[in-house]
Amino acid sequence: MTLIKSISGIRGTIGGPAGQGLTPLDVVKYAAAYGTWALAQPAASRTIVIGRDARLSGAMVSSLVAATLQGLGLDVVDLGLSTTPTVEMAVLAKQAAGGIILTASHNPKQWNALKLLNAQGEFISDADGQQVLALADREAFDFAPVTKLGQYTTDDEFLARHIAAVVALPLVDVDAIRARNFRVVVDAVNSSGGIAVPQLLAALGVTTVEKLHCEPTGDFAHNPEPLPENLRDIAKVLEKGSFDLGIVVDPDVDRLALVSENGEMFGEEYTLVAVADYVLQAHGGGNTVSNLSSTRALRDVTERHGGHYAAAAVGEVNVVAKMKETQAVIGGEGNGGIIYPELHYGRDALVGIALFLTHLAKSGLTVSRLRASYPGYFISKNKIELTPEIDTDMVLVEMEKRYAKQPVNTIDGVKIEFGKEWVHLRKSNTEPIIRIYAESDSNATADYLAQKIIGDIKEIIAVKA
Repeated sequence: MTLIKSISGIRGTIGGPAGQGLTPLDVVKYAAAYGTWALAQPAASRTIVIGRDARLSGAMVSSLVAATLQGLGLDVVDLGLSTTPTVEMAVLAKQAAGGIILTASHNPKQWNALKLLNAQGEFISDADGQQVLALADREAFDFAPVTKLGQYTTDDEFLARHIAAVVALPLVDVDAIRARNFRVVVDAVNSSGGIAVPQLLAALGVTTVEKLHCEPTGDFAHNPEPLPENLRDIAKVLEKGSFDLGIVVDPDVDRLALVSENGEMFGEEYTLVAVADYVLQAHGGGNTVSNLSSTRALRDVTERHGGHYAAAAVGEVNVVAKMKETQAVIGGEGNGGIIYPELHYGRDALVGIALFLTHLAKSGLTVSRLRASYPGYFISKNKIELTPEIDTDMVLVEMEKRYAKQPVNTIDGVKIEFGKEWVHLRKSNTEPIIRIYAESDSNATADYLAQKIIGDIKEIIAVKA
């Protein structure tokens, strides 16, 4: 497996020969490139905040990153075992020049990554990412003399500050949550969420918490992506009928999935929908943003509250930019990522949990009944693999032409709308693949739409061959 380079950072598998995966040499090179980029920014600070999830390679990668940054003359504040949103908030709080989060998010335990932040505690832009990659390619680094090496300090208190900031939000009602006496099961897939989520629940007044895979060993008990097929353990616990809610986070705690009291999945897509419903209700309306591959249900709920919905290209940095442009009160991605600007501009499962529990408490409903109150849509996720010689950009252009009579959005691939149904085509940046997402109010129709589009693509390829 080669390195995967994107605007959010560098990731790969740990172990193996040079040139395959993310090696210690790669870690040093890209940390040095990022540090060199940070030093060239106008910010006066020479501090970088780092933090990691609990994956097995985390301590090793963290040590390499910290030492490399010190070698450049940068001061390092190490949050240790932490969460992605905690590091993001710490960058701002400490007025740092940026931050590096050492996590491969939902990828399996053999993966790790360097996720790169700017001075606002947000993921660096595509343009900035290209600068970092160029510096790495040239290995254009100037290390500091021994008398000017950076300092290294730790801060194991910032997670508590993060939780306190969540609990203090005006829309988080601890009294309402405590009064409902929720009984909660938590699956933190043996990572830092096993520390963060129980602490948050305690601060919210939740006293009955069943911990499942909450030991932060990094030896993930199941595939860490919070999809239904990976959540059988927590579903079985809830099926017994003794709990009100299941909470699932990914290894770095920026994605939130919920499980109903009967063991049924709430649906990652609907985490944002439910939280947005509560926020919009409290604000008396407002604007929302999600990416093009997220459910239409957010648009429906937003318009029901008199607000305006806008779609962004896939990727947190793109969603954040659109949220700022439209002054959105809530936004995120359909993978369970909640972005609540009143706290910070980053996906944050902790604020999602607090807002959802407040919403659930005030509604007086069970989780399953709350889910049933929202529009019911189904997303069919597919892909078509192409041979390397096929021009994927040409295929997308031809698809746009073929459906020119329909509303088409081309800011990120091609999204075609058919009333309340839609299909989104995106090419992979690393493989000759076109990913195809289709949504409808029935599974069968969503699958049919996806297969229809796949058939169209095959026709285009046959004609152009």
